[in-house]
Amino acid sequence: MTLILLPTTVDGAPTLPSGVTAVRYDVTAPPPPEAAHADAVVVWGNPADRLAELAVATPHARWVQTLAAGPDAVLAAGFAPDVVVTNGRGLHDATVAEHVLALLLASVRSVPAMVQAQSGHRWADELGGLQPLHTSDRVTTLIDANVTVWGFGSIAARLAPLLVGLGAHVTGVATTAGDRYGFPVVTPQGLPDVLPRTDVLVGLLPALETTHHAIGRDVLGLLPRRALVVNAGRGSTLDEDALVDALRTGGIAGAALDVFATEPLPASSPLWDEPRVLVSPHAAGGRPVGWESLVADNVGRFLAGTPLRNVVPR
Repeated sequence: MTLILLPTTVDGAPTLPSGVTAVRYDVTAPPPPEAAHADAVVVWGNPADRLAELAVATPHARWVQTLAAGPDAVLAAGFAPDVVVTNGRGLHDATVAEHVLALLLASVRSVPAMVQAQSGHRWADELGGLQPLHTSDRVTTLIDANVTVWGFGSIAARLAPLLVGLGAHVTGVATTAGDRYGFPVVTPQGLPDVLPRTDVLVGLLPALETTHHAIGRDVLGLLPRRALVVNAGRGSTLDEDALVDALRTGGIAGAALDVFATEPLPASSPLWDEPRVLVSPHAAGGRPVGWESLVADNVGRFLAGTPLRNVVPR
């Protein structure tokens, strides 16, 4: 009998073969008694302290499946070194792409300013009426806009065609240059050529040592003054102090952020009061689409002793 722990934080259930028993557990509570006999654990929305308790309470676990795209929380929880960790890569492509597009369009079309004007019962003439398609000081449309997406993985594969459908030109940035998903991709070494003509920089980078503050002063300094920065990767990849400086000195025109170095974003953060910053409370993901199929497939592989999908190097 194989025992797998499933969190109560997700709806639905994977179709499991005979001989596999699933036990639901509350991620906010101490590990259930069945944890002592669990062979596998699915993780989603577990607080760090409870996840560390779960790592201790599952001494026989040989596989941990996180439904998050980033495995950093699981890797830090203390599971044994020989435990196979798999992530939720691909489960958040649709929802994150949708949210990035929402943030981008809201910023480009001045939706936050409209909401503020509405709350004051003010007809914002400056936001409507006759106006040019393109201006030199800010991006006002995706038509003919140059969008650079840094972190050109599966989320970008979903996002890029949506941007093109609205008239944008998309360039990807990744560790390997070439053509990916039908779009040109450069390495970070090519940023000095790409960024000066970028209207929107979208960050979809994972949290790695090599990506810490990747979007920093040097990168922001290469962007034109009209540029907009959207970050929905990980908060550690953006230097928030450098971003605030760039906004206040007119180095860039605005930003829309869904991830932050510290979450929840502290009340003392200057980002709250920046008029050209749209703050989103890490809302892009949160709904792992198709998690049941991924877990079911990996359970079958686990039982067969074949390589699992989305294995995280340890």
